[in-house]
Amino acid sequence: MESQRYKNCLREIRERANDVVDEQTGVHIKREDWLKLKLHIVSENNFPTAAGLASSAAGFACLVYTLAQLMGVNERYQGELSAIARLGSGSACRSLDGGFVKWDMGQKEDGADSIAVQIANETHWKDLVIFIAVVSSRQKEVSSTSGMQETVQTSPFLHFRAKDVVPKRIKEMEDAVARHDFSSFARITCADSNQFHATCLDTSPPIFYLNDTSKRLIGLVERWNTQEGSPQAAYTFDAGPNAVLFTTESNSSLLLQRLLFQFPPAPGVVLSSYVVGDLKTLELAGIKSLKDLASLEPPKELAEPKIPLRTPGELAYIICTRPGRGAFLLKDLGSSLIDSTSGLPFSK
Repeated sequence: MESQRYKNCLREIRERANDVVDEQTGVHIKREDWLKLKLHIVSENNFPTAAGLASSAAGFACLVYTLAQLMGVNERYQGELSAIARLGSGSACRSLDGGFVKWDMGQKEDGADSIAVQIANETHWKDLVIFIAVVSSRQKEVSSTSGMQETVQTSPFLHFRAKDVVPKRIKEMEDAVARHDFSSFARITCADSNQFHATCLDTSPPIFYLNDTSKRLIGLVERWNTQEGSPQAAYTFDAGPNAVLFTTESNSSLLLQRLLFQFPPAPGVVLSSYVVGDLKTLELAGIKSLKDLASLEPPKELAEPKIPLRTPGELAYIICTRPGRGAFLLKDLGSSLIDSTSGLPFSK
């Protein structure tokens, strides 16, 4: 491990380690042994890495959680895991818990109390459906960490946003989640995403995370919402071109139909590899094959002839999902990434 971020997380977990007895082998590992034992860590993502989809947040959250389980970290330290995960990736502190999570800024200069707090679990809003439109899986030119550092140093807009806008929006979002108020949720989500990217443009030199396909995805949602006179869907973009889209159960098939109409797969791409994840929505949309895709009617908000109707191949694929649970251990050894005999990663 050459990265200092990994070393920081490992150091903090080791300092909180306890004596552990392996359930399978009966081997007793003393607390002081963890300080000198070497670890073989294998990590794998099933979605693009360094492309603005919080891959580092997921990775470091799982790393810290797994190390804490391995080293028998006492429950009284569980609240500190969020701060430790943040040493690897800021957003990782929010990824330890499932459902809806708020990152508290904290007051201490060392950032020890800058941790994440779950405000509702993953079953709280069962009506909420999520689509991830993967525009590009390529690694972005400006990383989230370096981009934010440059923005903090050069963007006056960011400081106004942090002081005058974000605190109010956090309270509004907590209230929207508590009440299952999708209209407010959608309005805040879109507005905050747009303002975040405005701060990126306000950075010197400016940072461009969105591309033309990202803008077309924004247009898809905005036209639909305007046509209906109320929010039907919401979008947000992190530090990358890939869209996270939210809607309700009743509108999920309508949103997927719009995505597939305007962004059909490239020639030769099969439907089963283009739409992945929770396929219940695909069934509700009445799409079982590429033939069904070809027969989709244009939505009424696309009546304007100047709007390009279909752009095949602009999306890599679409993930259908819902609010998920936090980090957890896989008990099934068949899910392991490491061969228990050789101790090496399974070959692909």
